[in-house]
Amino acid sequence: MDYTKLQNGSDIRGVAMEGIEGQHVNLTEQACCDIGRGFALWLRARLGKDTLRVAVGRDSRLSGPQLALWLMEAMAAEGLQVTNLGMASTPAMFMSTVTEGFAFDASVMITASHLPFNRNGYKFFTKDGGLEKQDIAAILALAGGSEHTGLPAGSIVTGSFMDTYAAQLRKKVQDAAGCEQPLAGMRIVVDAGNGAGGFYCAKVLEPLGADTVGSRYLDPDGSFPNHIPNPENETAMQSILDAVQESKADLGIIFDTDVDRAGAVLSDGTELNRNRIIAMMAAILLREHPGTTIVTDSITSTGLAAFIRKHGGVHHRFKRGYRNVINESMRLNRGGHDSQLAMETSGHGALKENYFLDDGAYLVTRLLIELARAKKEGYTLESLIADLAEPAESKEFRMNILVPDFKAYGQKIIDELNVYAASQPGWSVAPDNFEGVRVNLDKAHSDGWFLLRLSLHDPLIPLNIESDSVGGVRQIASELAPFLRPFDQLDTSALLAFAGC
Repeated sequence: MDYTKLQNGSDIRGVAMEGIEGQHVNLTEQACCDIGRGFALWLRARLGKDTLRVAVGRDSRLSGPQLALWLMEAMAAEGLQVTNLGMASTPAMFMSTVTEGFAFDASVMITASHLPFNRNGYKFFTKDGGLEKQDIAAILALAGGSEHTGLPAGSIVTGSFMDTYAAQLRKKVQDAAGCEQPLAGMRIVVDAGNGAGGFYCAKVLEPLGADTVGSRYLDPDGSFPNHIPNPENETAMQSILDAVQESKADLGIIFDTDVDRAGAVLSDGTELNRNRIIAMMAAILLREHPGTTIVTDSITSTGLAAFIRKHGGVHHRFKRGYRNVINESMRLNRGGHDSQLAMETSGHGALKENYFLDDGAYLVTRLLIELARAKKEGYTLESLIADLAEPAESKEFRMNILVPDFKAYGQKIIDELNVYAASQPGWSVAPDNFEGVRVNLDKAHSDGWFLLRLSLHDPLIPLNIESDSVGGVRQIASELAPFLRPFDQLDTSALLAFAGC
């Protein structure tokens, strides 16, 4: 079978359950077994040894136990020693490969991040980190073949790791604060969205002394009955904001389904997501590592860039996609340029000090250290980003491409926009851009910018617009409309309606 359609960048994702009209299961028993066999073949070739230990974990998705069973049985049939770690977070699964006493040769996390309940998939790790796109392509190619290891069957046993992982996070805070319960006297609430992040209350916060009364949706439930576990989602952020305000908490924390992303709400109601959470982490790390480079995705604001420079750092804007951002930061470090943080506006944040692992729980743990320090020294977290300039307006449009060869059509639009933008008065194409077209506009043309880019995987073109002037986003949209209107296979209806064209 051709499994290439299951590849989603550096992950495997598909439909695991019926329940949404027009979406039919393609992560079948056969597919999952073939993927398990393909991974076993790939891993043995990569590591060059016969005895291999692999851990498997999953988030709260309803299809998780069955997808885990099929995968584990297939890997065991190919000679692997498999340990079922049950409910886990994505970052914890990587940590199981580098933690003394566990040190699995590889691990697999069953998750589809924030996608709807019917989706699921596989993420793979070795001690070198998450697999790359080319690795996933190789595994799926092997899955579609008929090759087997020919080795005697392995085994499947049950184990646990989340207690060990949580203890690592606690120790990080305790060591930094110099005491066992540095959060005593504080109220900190968590919204896990019924994903895998509920452990953080009982296993991290409460042993550190925090009062967690007012926390929400800690119990795993793969139907996600309350809201999508996603720090980018407005309903989700409103939920943790409400929890902070109702409980008069010092801090609110929200995770996505598999805990590789996080957001937060400060005691005054300030939401820490998108540009603000990057600014907060940059402020913390720049104090410890003056002059370091902060790598972000392409849609970060001009205000964030100015903030990083003001605090003594270097801002390096790169392509969307958390693996792209992380890999770029790692590349800079290999070239002798210190880069301590790689972070997307989505909430994926990876620190050099933590294996460049995008770990929402670790990110929040770093925030806890700062909260304890702020209480001791008499300042607030809010003060760290008080000088972050916010845009007056911002908006995103996601325009569907209506032709099968959407990548070629989208690239044609981007290529023509590059030429068009260079000829427009008050427009200037940003030189430090690595995807699509980013255009800065002068004060006479709304004092803002826009970025038009091709989606990484889907047949659509996102358009991000930001302005420092009230009404500026609409002005930019109206100036861009004449260029986009002739592309009749691009659904620009929402943009044109907004612009009044």
